[in-house]
Amino acid sequence: MSGPLVDQVALVTGASRGIGRGIARHLATLGARTYVSYIRDQDAAEATVGAIVTAGGQAEALAFDVADVEATAGAIAGIVKATGRLDILVNNAGMSIDNLLLRLKPEEWDQVVAVNLRGTFSCTRAAARTMLRAHYGRIINITSVVGVMGNAGQAAYAAAKAGVIGFTKSMARELASRQVTVNAVAPGLIETEMTAYLPEDRRSEYLQLIPVGRLGAVEEVAELVGFLARRETGYITGQVIGINGGLYI
Repeated sequence: MSGPLVDQVALVTGASRGIGRGIARHLATLGARTYVSYIRDQDAAEATVGAIVTAGGQAEALAFDVADVEATAGAIAGIVKATGRLDILVNNAGMSIDNLLLRLKPEEWDQVVAVNLRGTFSCTRAAARTMLRAHYGRIINITSVVGVMGNAGQAAYAAAKAGVIGFTKSMARELASRQVTVNAVAPGLIETEMTAYLPEDRRSEYLQLIPVGRLGAVEEVAELVGFLARRETGYITGQVIGINGGLYI
């Protein structure tokens, strides 16, 4: 498969379903050899890989816990050993435990922060070693509109995703001299397996807040990530790009 990312290697975390799956498939169509990270759902990850291979791309499933710094370092070292490089990292793995503050357990807070924020740290830390040596890299962190505007009942998720934004800006400054860019993409409400289960009244309520009057598509997020992953975007770094249909506070 040819394309602007041909001969490059990409890792997309949390890519067994939803936005991560869409990003992995899109990067593969652009020519990247794509690693599909997952933690539990091997069948779903293999389905993502199968779809990529069927379309003529290159992909491999890789199981590790992004919140585990040592496991993450080992997984990324394995990619570099197998391919000699890692050009693109998409920190997409995430989770949310929603509850009002007074009902939110400390261990639930810790779990959400571990996956969303510590996971972004551990993957970036491991990937940066290779990218700095290569004097090239593209790191794209998936945050959320909730990390920008907040949301009642999502204190842990909003805090973690806001942390990803601060981390993105700091890493952009640290890594820029070696031609490694770091940007964040902040999706709003996107049609995924999770939003498919929204009650109709809640969906209608959300749609009233979105000026374009619809939920976004996974493919739209993937296109934006694919753009940021290209060599030609080397002057874009430290940015938080919303893709939310005009949903702002």
